[in-house]
Amino acid sequence: MWMAGGGVKGGFNHGATDDYEAVENKVHVHDLHATMLHLLGLDHERLTYRYTGRDFRLTDVHGNVVKEVLA
Repeated sequence: MWMAGGGVKGGFNHGATDDYEAVENKVHVHDLHATMLHLLGLDHERLTYRYTGRDFRLTDVHGNVVKEVLA
């Protein structure tokens, strides 16, 4: 994935892959969403909605901001 601007480090590679999969510094989709929401100025842990009596978050309970890609 390519990210640019808005507080992302320029010219920075995070992780590595072989021919088929990520092998170093893997980032889960919940971490990616948490990082993107952080760059937009939103706290992913406070962004909740209630559905059928339960609170849900886009990042569920797993998301962590990937600080290595932040400028």
